[in-house]
Amino acid sequence: MKLPRRNFLHLAAGAAAISAASRFAWAQAYPSRPVRLIAPFAPGGSSDIIARLIGQWLSERLGQQFVIDNRPGGGGNIGTEAVVRASPDGYTLLLVGSYNAVNATLYAKLNFNLIRDIAPVASVIRGAYVMVVNPSVPAKTVAEFIAYAKANPGKLTMASSGIGTPPHVIGELFKMMGGVNLVHVPYRGSGPALIDLLAGQVQVSFPSMTSSIEYVRAGKLRALAVTTATRSDALQDIPTVGEFVAGYEASAWYGIGAPRNTPVEVIDKLNKEINAGLGDPKIKARLADLGNAPLALSPADFGKLIAEETEKWGKVVKFSGAKAD
Repeated sequence: MKLPRRNFLHLAAGAAAISAASRFAWAQAYPSRPVRLIAPFAPGGSSDIIARLIGQWLSERLGQQFVIDNRPGGGGNIGTEAVVRASPDGYTLLLVGSYNAVNATLYAKLNFNLIRDIAPVASVIRGAYVMVVNPSVPAKTVAEFIAYAKANPGKLTMASSGIGTPPHVIGELFKMMGGVNLVHVPYRGSGPALIDLLAGQVQVSFPSMTSSIEYVRAGKLRALAVTTATRSDALQDIPTVGEFVAGYEASAWYGIGAPRNTPVEVIDKLNKEINAGLGDPKIKARLADLGNAPLALSPADFGKLIAEETEKWGKVVKFSGAKAD
């Protein structure tokens, strides 16, 4: 039987309304079981710290556990790909960071495209990296370190959280702009890198302030400079690298992503709750204590930030010649 056009349109509109209503009801009930938040580096580093801070907030706000799943390896690619391959139902999320923007150019054969395959949910922070040395290094300033490194070419080692991670690329940028020869030593995360830096097995690193600030405050590491364009409120007496190396600048950022095709209702709900957390005085104080500023953006604006950072670091990677398999 052929339906009149008007009846057909009414039925189609009704079906669409029912579908929209069911999606809204499903999103309202989300989450109904624990959610995995994958942090693609080892425990103890900045990604782990930020993931646990946001995960705890979401657990308290939404009444379900947001379980932190550390998936180190491949400079963050192993954890990222796990989320890309996950069901787009909101129950597997990714801690997105600067490393993802770097990897887009650093790795010639990725099994995913970050901008295409990961839906931006919410940004969390933007902050500084910090140039730190083991106290056994005699340099007290960036200028002294450059002079020391030039007097000992190829003898100083630079730790990073892995090939192509932000601390690596930021260090490579310093090597290029400062004209120094440092031997890169990659680790599987910033936690292990800091352990060897503390033990004096390596001499210098460029970790995020989040993962290193407590060691600086305790005098276990010496901060020579922060990598941002301006000084950090958390380490007000520490100069910027740019005060010694003109034009040098790099900053850290983290956010939450989900598999593409995750329902927009779920993304919007998570964005709303995360932004509420970033406005909470306790979380703001904790982030400030770690040397970071909250960065509350819409999913669309966070997606724009990811695209801009991917383009910026792509140029740095190409200029440095850094490659990863």
